[in-house]
Amino acid sequence: MSNGVARVRHERSHGAPSEAPVVAVTGAARGLGLAVTARLAASALVGHVVAIDESRGDVDGVTWRIVDVRDPALAGRLADVDVIVHTDVDLSPDSDARARRAFNVRGAQTVLTAAAAGGVSRVVLVTSAMVYGARPDNPVPLPEDAPLSAEADDSVVGDLLEIEHLAERSSRAYPGLHVSVARPAALVGVGIDTLITRHFEAPRLLAVKGCAAHWQFCHVDDLVSALELAATGQVSGAFAVGSDGWLEQDELEEIAGLRRIELPVAITFATAQRLHRAGIIPAPVTDLRYVVYPWVVDCKALREAGWQPGHDNADVLGALLEQRAGHHAVVGRRLDKKDATITAAGATVAVIGTAAIVRQVRRRRRGT
Repeated sequence: MSNGVARVRHERSHGAPSEAPVVAVTGAARGLGLAVTARLAASALVGHVVAIDESRGDVDGVTWRIVDVRDPALAGRLADVDVIVHTDVDLSPDSDARARRAFNVRGAQTVLTAAAAGGVSRVVLVTSAMVYGARPDNPVPLPEDAPLSAEADDSVVGDLLEIEHLAERSSRAYPGLHVSVARPAALVGVGIDTLITRHFEAPRLLAVKGCAAHWQFCHVDDLVSALELAATGQVSGAFAVGSDGWLEQDELEEIAGLRRIELPVAITFATAQRLHRAGIIPAPVTDLRYVVYPWVVDCKALREAGWQPGHDNADVLGALLEQRAGHHAVVGRRLDKKDATITAAGATVAVIGTAAIVRQVRRRRRGT
C-alpha cells in the first residue's frame, strides 16, 4: 500500500472525548518531533499539545514552552500535562560520541524525572529496533519481547540501550508513571540521516558472504501515527514499528538498481575496525552489523491495536533512494561530490581499499 498515511481503525468523527489527554512533545521544533507535534495538534484523540524545545517551531494551535530537555527546570513546564512524547534525541553519525551520549542520556533521564515529579501519567520514548542487535542467527522476524542483545558501546545504539535501561528503571522507581518505548525499524523520512540511510549513498552495497540479508524499513509517517496511539494509551509497553514483512537482498538490489560487493566476514569486520580506530569512518564496527545481518521485527502490539503501516518496504526504499540524490558515502563516512568521484573511480567500493583511497584524498587536499 502507498497511500502515505498509516491507517488506524478507530472513530474520530465525534471530536475529542472529554478525557482526551494534554500531550507534551520534546524536540517539537524540528524533525520527528515537529511531525509528531503537527499530527497530535490535528488529532481528535488529543485535548491539547504542549510543544517543548529550545526555540519555537512552525506549528499553530499548540502551547510553546522554551526549555532545554536537560534542564531540571523542565519539571516546572509540565503543568497540566498528562503525557510526554520524548523525541529530542541526537542520532547523527557525525556527532561527537561523548557529547551525543551526554545529551541523549541526560535528556531522557531529565524527562523521566520531571514527568514523575510533575504528576505526568505516561512517557513515550523513541529508541530503535537496533537495540535487539543484528546477528546472522537472528530469527526473522524478531518477537517484540526478544532480549536486547545490541552491543553497549559508544555508538548511537549504545545511547539507545542506555535510554532503554532508564525506561526500565523508571517504571520500577515511579510506580505511577507508565513508560512506553517505540522501537522503529530502519527509519526513513525527510531529515533522517543515519548509518542505514548512508549505506544507500554508496555506489555498491556491502554484503557478507554466506549471510542472507533481510531489510525492513519504517517511514517516519508510520512512526508518527504509532506514537499517536502510544500517546493516547492505545498501545503501551515496548513495541516495534515498521512496514510489514521484509525485502530479501536480491529484491532490494533490483528495486534500488544497485549491485553488491560481497566480502568474507573476517576481512570485512577486521578492516572496518581498523578504519574506525584511525578515524576514517565514523561508526564503530558493531554498527556495520546492521547493514549485513537481519534485525527484522514483528509489530504485534500495534497490529493488535488496529494499526497498519501506510507504506510497504518497497515504498520506503523508493523514498530513501530519492533522498540519496546528491549524497555520497562509503562505510558511513559522507563524502563531498569530488571525493565520491575519486572513490567510485576504483573497481569497487567496499571496506577493503577505503583507507588508502581516503588517505589519497587527504593528501591531495593538503597539496602533498
